[in-house]
Amino acid sequence: MFKTLKNDLPASIVVFFVALPLCLGIALASGAPLFSGLIAGIVGGIVVGALSGSQIGVSGPAAGLAAIVLTAIGALGGYENFLLAVVLGGIIQLIFGILKAGIIGYYFPSSVIKGMLTGIGIIIILKQIPHFFGYDPDPEGDFAFFQVDGENTFSEIFNALNNISPGATLVAVIGLAILLLWDRVLSKKAKIFQLVQGPLVAVLVGIVFYSLTQNSDVWGISSDHLVRVPIPEDAASFLGQFSFPNFGEITNPEIWITAFTIALVASLETLLCVEATDKLDPEKRVTPTNRELLAQGTGNIISGMIGGLPITQVIVRSSANIQSGGRSKMSAIIHGFFLLTSVILIPRLLNMIPLSVLAAILFIVGYKLAKPALFRKMYDLGWKQFVPFTVTVLGIVFTDLLVGIGMGLAVGIAVILIKSYQNSHFLHMEGEDVDDGRIKMTLAEEVTFFNKGAILKELDNLPEDSFLELDVRKTRYLDNDIIEILDDFAEKARNRNITIKLVSERGEVINPPSYIEFFKLEPKLA
Repeated sequence: MFKTLKNDLPASIVVFFVALPLCLGIALASGAPLFSGLIAGIVGGIVVGALSGSQIGVSGPAAGLAAIVLTAIGALGGYENFLLAVVLGGIIQLIFGILKAGIIGYYFPSSVIKGMLTGIGIIIILKQIPHFFGYDPDPEGDFAFFQVDGENTFSEIFNALNNISPGATLVAVIGLAILLLWDRVLSKKAKIFQLVQGPLVAVLVGIVFYSLTQNSDVWGISSDHLVRVPIPEDAASFLGQFSFPNFGEITNPEIWITAFTIALVASLETLLCVEATDKLDPEKRVTPTNRELLAQGTGNIISGMIGGLPITQVIVRSSANIQSGGRSKMSAIIHGFFLLTSVILIPRLLNMIPLSVLAAILFIVGYKLAKPALFRKMYDLGWKQFVPFTVTVLGIVFTDLLVGIGMGLAVGIAVILIKSYQNSHFLHMEGEDVDDGRIKMTLAEEVTFFNKGAILKELDNLPEDSFLELDVRKTRYLDNDIIEILDDFAEKARNRNITIKLVSERGEVINPPSYIEFFKLEPKLA
């Protein structure tokens, strides 16, 4: 892990600045103490980061759980009772991991996962527009379409355009210009600009701007539009911010219902995020999902024991980590230590950071997730990919994360059922000769994303220095998810000295450079 520290340290700084306001905002949206969001961020970074098998995923409090937390705190009769549900939810997640429930994530189509990433990118941009202009009375963690004050995503943007803060907007524009200049020009000019990241410079400029203009009637930035970290007066008041679960309520059935709900939703969000971050990973590493559930369960037990919100792996922070060059789990762990030390040592300095500068940083993250070229790419793949993708994006933007994913999954299943009603779908292995390392894999007449788990398992179990003959002559429908799996496996095959011979009606090809391009030219599969 320490070999990539030069990449992970700058990335951890970016993740820290992204995570800080989100931790506070999600706590505010959840009706929980602000410090509980920071606890969850610290535990998610240090504990879950250390235990997880994900190299680039970042965990912390999730906006998708805010509504559940808000309702549960009132229904269970207090925050201490809710913390007991978080601890029990963590134990249930451990049981999920032991029962190997992590395979669930493989049964979500690629189009839905890409739609989730794109939808979240759009939501990030839309939700940060009010902050960019220095107007947003809602918490930073509010990622649903309908907001806590009765407004929605778009009405809040119109309100912001009618209440622009000159100072906040100016420093946001300056911060955005710094980020673009750093990313497109300076980082390619000298090594110093790779070590010192643009987001850090933008934040420092924001602090200086606030300090110089805080007494100005025109350019001053209101305290409502700054980061707000709780400031303890002494060690006793700092320790007083921690809360502990009320184990006396462990026989309350409502506690157990809430615990199971937290475990189920948190596990689902985590598994979907794992699937998405693995697709974004430049090195195409595969996260062990059952180990991830064990790590998340342990994190939730510890977070609940000391007063923190429930934890999941979070796509906003994970994508910021990837886009900023993070290469190993050290970036997640270091960001957790940054959160810990900053709330202890420099809370007053953190409270001078304008939210508009952080909005500029998130603009870049959102754009990289939702590039316009991706819509064209999905359209070119055909209606079977484009329709679930589009439904997922629209569902996330106009409802919330889980509802949008559910809508996309429903459409994806409908598409597969329409395509699959004529034929069964299965994976068939034959002719394995252990002695000479030659293995023949014949794909069925129809192979869909339902077969992802089985195919991944077979490919990962191939021994080193083997020869795989992949026969697709009988295949009439090959899902894009399977083609992507083969494309991702090509890099692993080279590393493990596995030769692949692809046999199709057009002939035989040894180690094709691109399976996606190859199958585009296969008439029966195009």
